[in-house]
Amino acid sequence: MDASDNRLEWHGTSRIDGATVREFTIHAASRPITGVLWSGAASSPGAPLVCFGHGASGDRHQRPIPYIAGQLSGGQGYFCLSLDGPVHGRRQIGPGGRESFWPEWRRDGTSDDMVRDWRITLATFSGEADVGAGPVGYWGLSMGTIYGAPFVAAEPRISVAVLGLMGLVSEPTHYKPIIEAAAKAITCPVLFVWQLEDELFSRAECLAMFDALGSQDKRLHANPGLHPNVPFEELDFSVAFLTSFLDGGRPPREVMFSISE
Repeated sequence: MDASDNRLEWHGTSRIDGATVREFTIHAASRPITGVLWSGAASSPGAPLVCFGHGASGDRHQRPIPYIAGQLSGGQGYFCLSLDGPVHGRRQIGPGGRESFWPEWRRDGTSDDMVRDWRITLATFSGEADVGAGPVGYWGLSMGTIYGAPFVAAEPRISVAVLGLMGLVSEPTHYKPIIEAAAKAITCPVLFVWQLEDELFSRAECLAMFDALGSQDKRLHANPGLHPNVPFEELDFSVAFLTSFLDGGRPPREVMFSISE
């Protein structure tokens, strides 16, 4: 996607747990895109970059994004990008959070708009001399999957993704074919995170989403608890999962036992 007509504006820089955090707005023809870029002392042009999508109740800084982005940037020298959702953070409409998200999700075109935001952002930063066009991964649960799965499906540069807390839903009706098509089109390795007592998406919906993923390398991690109760160790595993592919050193999959043994 061509980023030549979009203007990148920086708003401020801070230091958080060894990472440099820079706020930005991309003034695109479609709409302003607000987000944050993490980098570390060892981040250099062409280093891996991970895109983050937050949940419906938060914004670009919603936990656990700062923790994971800090691990990847400060500890691994990655770049990390997190965008505000369509009615969240510095793009907030009305009360923000889930109260604003539910009607936005029902709007036809909301997924296409957010995918466009992400692809503009990725193209913009790939053209920045201090970031470059290195390997790309994606991390996003709940609303981060609602909008992230179509983005992962549409963006050929993404080589690994962490998705979850989401199912193949029948409502909104315009979104059902979008998420089904996206899931089938995703072929990169995927870690799918599932909460067994999720109060927002049923077990049948979540399993249907996992089954629909087109990837030949997909892992399902199921944990007890409600929608927001993802255990801390799952975050550390997702860091290891992302880096094992983005660092280019993951060996071919092997099995410990064979049926004949």
